[in-house]
Amino acid sequence: MSWYKPSDVGFAVRSKLADIGRATRLFVRLLSLAGPSFRRFGLIRDQIHFLGNYSLAIITVSGLFVGFVLALQGYYTLQRYGSSDALGLLVALGLVRELGPVITALLFAGRAGTSLTAGIGLMKAGEQLSAMEMMAVDPVSRILAPRFWGGVIAMPLLAAVFSAVGIIGGWVVGVLMIGVDSGSFWSQMQGGVDVWADVGNGVLKSIVFGFTVTFIALLQGFEAQPTPEGVSRATTRTVVVASLAVLGLDFVLTALMFSI
Repeated sequence: MSWYKPSDVGFAVRSKLADIGRATRLFVRLLSLAGPSFRRFGLIRDQIHFLGNYSLAIITVSGLFVGFVLALQGYYTLQRYGSSDALGLLVALGLVRELGPVITALLFAGRAGTSLTAGIGLMKAGEQLSAMEMMAVDPVSRILAPRFWGGVIAMPLLAAVFSAVGIIGGWVVGVLMIGVDSGSFWSQMQGGVDVWADVGNGVLKSIVFGFTVTFIALLQGFEAQPTPEGVSRATTRTVVVASLAVLGLDFVLTALMFSI
């Protein structure tokens, strides 16, 4: 009987390090497959349609109601200081800087991310990925890479739609319902929103979130246990891990952007 007995902590640390290593290798490989993937752009186009178009309804409706609430809350706050004419600026900055990218990423994780994880997990459970390897077809290049780049492209587009619809919703509540001057609403927005400092930061956030959410969804599906229970747990992990990653990265990116 050996005197050496590894502790549970040691096994857990080694297992986590191995998971990080596999995830890093997969991420680097997906990045290296950018060229071959874009040469077969039809596969990416289909994934943009699947991930983006099918998420458009929930993104649009959510953006509209977020704009409603933001305008309503913002008006009653600004009214205390006699600055209700700045409502358009408040709505626009709140959406393009923060709420647009973050809420879109959370919704994208719940709608498209779970679909990606379940699809890859079911292909693994049905041994379709193994069959592709037997036929000398790389499943990472043929299955994962187009989905990865499709999600990366779709995420900023959905965030832009969310912000645009939210601004329209803020205009409906602020101008049509409350009675804020329409000229002040749009002029304050036009004069106070900077293309690079505000819109550019929001676009950068949405791109980073697109990489993060899509990769987490694909990783969970690719590493899922090939059983119905394993696919179910992987789908749940996608929502939890992606949501926490988005919120954590949002804090880091915001701190970096305001410190520069």
